[in-house]
Amino acid sequence: MRERELIVYRNLQDGGLLHDMAWLMDHYEAAGARGAAAQSGETPREETDKDAMASVFYGCIHRLIDLAGMYGFRGNLWHCYLADLLVNNENSYSCGCEIRGEIDGTINEAVLHDIVIFKEFYDYDFGPMCEALGVPEFSMVENYHSSSRESKVYNRRICARICELAEKFSKDHTPEEMKATLTQFYKEYGVGRLGLHKSFRVERDESGVKIVPILNIAHVSLDNLIGYEIPKRKLTENTEAFVEGRKANNCLLFGDAGTGKSSCIKAIANEYYERGLRIIEVYKHQFRDLNEVISQIKNRNYRFIIYMDDLSFEEFEIEYKYLKAVIEGGLEKKPENVLIYATSNRRHLIRENYGDREEIRQDMHTGDTVQEKLSLVHRFGVTIYFGAPDKKQFQAIVKGLAERSGLDMPEEELLSEANKWELAHGGLSGRSAQQFIDHMLGQKRIE
Repeated sequence: MRERELIVYRNLQDGGLLHDMAWLMDHYEAAGARGAAAQSGETPREETDKDAMASVFYGCIHRLIDLAGMYGFRGNLWHCYLADLLVNNENSYSCGCEIRGEIDGTINEAVLHDIVIFKEFYDYDFGPMCEALGVPEFSMVENYHSSSRESKVYNRRICARICELAEKFSKDHTPEEMKATLTQFYKEYGVGRLGLHKSFRVERDESGVKIVPILNIAHVSLDNLIGYEIPKRKLTENTEAFVEGRKANNCLLFGDAGTGKSSCIKAIANEYYERGLRIIEVYKHQFRDLNEVISQIKNRNYRFIIYMDDLSFEEFEIEYKYLKAVIEGGLEKKPENVLIYATSNRRHLIRENYGDREEIRQDMHTGDTVQEKLSLVHRFGVTIYFGAPDKKQFQAIVKGLAERSGLDMPEEELLSEANKWELAHGGLSGRSAQQFIDHMLGQKRIE
């Protein structure tokens, strides 16, 4: 096998299994012949090459089944493994094709050369190897039924797409068709962790700053948020412009607690994923890493929203200065494929006190102090207010949530119980309405 002749797809994630399988494909025939001779008494009855190779083969089967448990693969695990190698390899071709489709140039010849090799692996008949080495158990990984447990690496949607890609490759008769199928996958879903996942968090270890996928994000949509039509429209208009490559602004969602600010961010992550939008969540203590995060994403074809939830600063906290420099003010221009969205209960983000007023001269340059504290919020071009609902709006939210969840109660009783709930659980808000509906559904199950 020719895995060492790969040109573009050389640095493969978890490529050790591929090399072991290629080695078995190249050497099993000779080992099988020596093993047959040993059994006939022509050579000493010691551990033969056949036994050693069978052990390696069993090890490969173990790794494929282990990958199925980790990734959630099903069907032909060997094919799924090969497909996973191709969709996770970030190279000049795959990154160029993400979101945009096939690119021009000689790179296509080099990629086709590699796909020819991958198709040889894909179409390989393991029957003779299984017979020669006495390992019939390989048939298990050729038709594997996965458990219902969640994948530890992918969510179900991503896992299903990789398994579907593996099945599509089986229908491709030529390397050219296989390359076209792979390129279409890159266009529709992207490549690597940034392509396959919707949302991410930032982590730092001894090797530096890493952008790590969030496997499970709530599947909410903007329609799930009852009311707030004007705020939702402002948010979608700005996000739509950004995704389409038009001018857009950094956005601050502020207002009362429990009014759906964070839910709106999750909703746009779901709604615009197919069009190349990705969300990266960053916490306040990570603002020093923002430049490193941006450097890792600025040359990709996706659109990134750096998301900061519940953003606010006390007077003694200075992390906001890093954020100000990144948003607007540093020497390096912020990339066009990056915006910053934040949610906060505070309109001005940084705590202010009466000592900041000009009438109280605790600071010789009080006006400068006020401007310093307001300068951060002024760097958000779009500010969207989410206010707590009044009694009538709260009841409309309760009725809408009850209908959506299938909670069957007389309206008078429903609203009466909802009013009791909000008085004891945080007041009028969309969050308390949802908590009330969840409580009532739980009570119904108990009954």
